[in-house]
Amino acid sequence: MKSLRTMTQRMILTQEEMEEVVLKRCWLARYWGLAVQHGICADVAVSKHEHWSALAPLPFEVVISAGQKAKEELDRGGGDSDRSKVVRDLSDLTGEGNIESMLSVEMGLRELASLKVEDAVVLALAQHRRPNMVRQSFSDSRPPGDPKFTEATELSKAEAEDVHFKEAWLTYYWRRALVHGVEEDIAEDRLQFWIGRSGQSPTSHDVVDVERGVSELRKLSIEQQLWEASRREIDHSSLAPGANHKHTDSELSS
Repeated sequence: MKSLRTMTQRMILTQEEMEEVVLKRCWLARYWGLAVQHGICADVAVSKHEHWSALAPLPFEVVISAGQKAKEELDRGGGDSDRSKVVRDLSDLTGEGNIESMLSVEMGLRELASLKVEDAVVLALAQHRRPNMVRQSFSDSRPPGDPKFTEATELSKAEAEDVHFKEAWLTYYWRRALVHGVEEDIAEDRLQFWIGRSGQSPTSHDVVDVERGVSELRKLSIEQQLWEASRREIDHSSLAPGANHKHTDSELSS
């Protein structure tokens, strides 16, 4: 019985993992939607967008909200303790809490990457930048010899939205990394950096920064490390003294 319950726990996502599934669906819905708009992978983009947007109808708003929530949690000095708890409602085995939902979005993200949709979207958005230049100042923390002002191109509304979307994404993941002790030497610095960027009017320099940020997230396998940390917590809770020893009458009679 104990091994069965442990296996069941591992098949069900935690609240935090389910939240991640929702956000990854948003990523897929957003970039397939932009692919449709810009004629990228036209043979599959419409059907892919229809599929993911049905699961995530408000991708931009949801991710922006997640980034803001991560910032607010840092300001409060804590988080939602319920997130780390395993959802034990067995009805979730056939619903959104099923581990298959995570596998589905991971396969979707791999397909998106293999078709280079995100790269093509970034290039397409850059074609619509406004021609006027803005002078952008930097803090005194820049290396000696770097110019205090540099020219930057003003972004179109669509490209600015993409920067805000990715800033929120990075804020969300670095907040989770900090909480779970992933990449401890840099997690807090990265989180503070992306929080500091939120709310600002982005320029072409910010496009470069967010692309580097997303690339770093992938290079360091932050999402995979968070998954492994979450799974270890489930294993630890199942092995804790007294865990799984209290059974209901229906369980004992089964």
